[in-house]
Amino acid sequence: MKKNILLIATGGTIASKNTEDGLAPQITSQELLGYVPEIKEYCNVETIQLLNIDSTNIQPEYWVLMTEAIEKNYHKYDGFVISHGTDTMSYTSAALSYLIQNLDKPVIITGSQKPINADITDAKKNLLDSFRFAAEKDVSGVYLVFDGKAIVGTRARKIKSKSYSAFESINFPVAAIIDDNRITKYIRNERFTESVKFYKDIYPSIFLLKLAPGMEPDVLDYIGEKYEGVVIESYGVGGLPFLDKRNFLEKLGYLTDEGKIIVIATQVMFEGSDMGIYEVGIKALKKFKVLQAYDMTIEAAITKLMWIMAQTKNFDEIKEMFYTKVNEDLLY
Repeated sequence: MKKNILLIATGGTIASKNTEDGLAPQITSQELLGYVPEIKEYCNVETIQLLNIDSTNIQPEYWVLMTEAIEKNYHKYDGFVISHGTDTMSYTSAALSYLIQNLDKPVIITGSQKPINADITDAKKNLLDSFRFAAEKDVSGVYLVFDGKAIVGTRARKIKSKSYSAFESINFPVAAIIDDNRITKYIRNERFTESVKFYKDIYPSIFLLKLAPGMEPDVLDYIGEKYEGVVIESYGVGGLPFLDKRNFLEKLGYLTDEGKIIVIATQVMFEGSDMGIYEVGIKALKKFKVLQAYDMTIEAAITKLMWIMAQTKNFDEIKEMFYTKVNEDLLY
C-alpha cells in the first residue's frame, strides 16, 4: 500500500524562473510535481503552497509556519516533503528538528542548485529521492535529502555554492544513500515512548559573531544592547583573545553579568570545540557562565538556542536543555 505524502512548497531555486532581476521563485507546488511524474510510482502526493520565496528571505517565524502546517496535517499523511531554497536549508532542517520532536513520520527538506525547468538540473533527482525516502518503511525524523544523501536535520551544512554535492553531514554519519536502484540506510531511527510534540514559539534574538584578528571587543557592547543570546564563532577548539587592548574576556564578563546567553563555537567545521585545552578557552569557562557548542553545527547551535530561549531565560535551565541531545545534534 502506497504512503500518502504531503509536499509543502516554500520556493527556492528549485521553483525559480528567470526574471529581469535574475532567478526568482515562480513555480507552484503542483507544477513541481508535474516535472517528476515518477513520484506517483512510490507514493500518493498532495501539495500546499506555504511560501514562494528565495530562502535568503527565510525568517525564524517561517519555521513556525512550517511546523504549524505539519501539525495541522500530521494525522492525514504518512510523511512530509518540504521544497526549499538551499541557502538557509540547513538552518530550517535544524530548526524543525527542535520544533517537532518525537517524530514517528519523516519530514524531508530538499531543493536544488538549478531550477526544475532547466535543461540540466539536479532538481528532479532531489525531489524524487526525497519522496522515495519519505515513502520507505521505518523512516522517521527530520532529514535533509540532497545529491543522493539523507542527512540528519541537525547535522547538515551547505559547503558548496554551485556544485550538486552542496551539503555535507558534519561530525555524524550520513543517514542513508539513495541511488537509482536502492536506498541504503546507515542510521537506525530513534524510537520514542512519548508522542510527537510541536513547539510554536521561537526566540530570534540570537546573534552570530565571527571572530577575526583585529576585531575590537566593543562590538559586544552593541550586540548586547540588541540581542539576548550570542553564538561566538571563535578559533580552533574554542578560545577568546584577551591580550593587550583587545580583551574579549572583559566584555564577555559584562554580557554574562547582564544575563546574556553566550555560546562559544569554532570556525573549524569538523570535530568541534573543546575549550578545556588552552588557556584562551579555560579562562572563559572558569570565569563566566558560558556554554560551548562542542560538535554541534553553527546552524544547530543557533536554532537550538532560539528554541530553548522561547521557553526559558534561566541560565541553569538553558544549560541543561542545550546539553541534552536532540535528533543526534550532540555527541559529547
